[in-house]
Amino acid sequence: MTQTRLITVYGRLPGVDDEVGGPIRHGENPASAVVRLFRDEAGLPVVVSAVREVRALITPGVHEDRVTFDVVPAAREGSAGSAPAKAAEPGAESELPRGQRFAAYGFVTDPAGRVLLTEIARGFPGAGRWHLPGGGTDVGEQPSDALLRELYEETGQRGEIVELLGVTHRRSLGLVGPEGYPMNWHAVRALYRVLVSEPSTPSVTEAAGGSTAAAAWFDPGELPGLSVTEVVQWAVSPSATAE
Repeated sequence: MTQTRLITVYGRLPGVDDEVGGPIRHGENPASAVVRLFRDEAGLPVVVSAVREVRALITPGVHEDRVTFDVVPAAREGSAGSAPAKAAEPGAESELPRGQRFAAYGFVTDPAGRVLLTEIARGFPGAGRWHLPGGGTDVGEQPSDALLRELYEETGQRGEIVELLGVTHRRSLGLVGPEGYPMNWHAVRALYRVLVSEPSTPSVTEAAGGSTAAAAWFDPGELPGLSVTEVVQWAVSPSATAE
């Protein structure tokens, strides 16, 4: 059976069980999407206060990756932190094939405080830069399960998820990946903190053709000297914006 994949966002007000939400638009910030949906469906301006939960809802024929936010009423629409929705920019992007995926990544450390990173392989966007372990979720797979699977495939390490750090997104316009032609990609990414209690020398175990060229442990002081992705920058300094 072919599974339809959806990425949705929902918001919950304090003391209210019902949630408001729906599908995210291509290229839309998840936090902006929930603000837009509250405005359009409930007529209520809100501010996102935290990420509550990330999970996959799997029903016959549909795989829904859902991000749930805690929200509070805003004094006025457009107030600080309300993350108003922005329309997708028209132009050349409309001529490119669109793709959207949901992914899970981990800020992985060991008991000594070292950070585990993966090097992006040639032929993939960002080739040569250091990235967080993780990747896209499979149909029928929970984000946390996908992350632990990817962690082992890319680094040979077994880890334990400690907490959900947040949700970011990125639209990559015109990049050429393994498809071999330019795409208009939109990725929504759940970011977790992961602990590897018994670290070993990292090794890539996934099948040939994967997006990971190498993996290594780094002391925190080594990170500023590395060429890293914006997701690594976000994980090191969560106040930074990863879009």
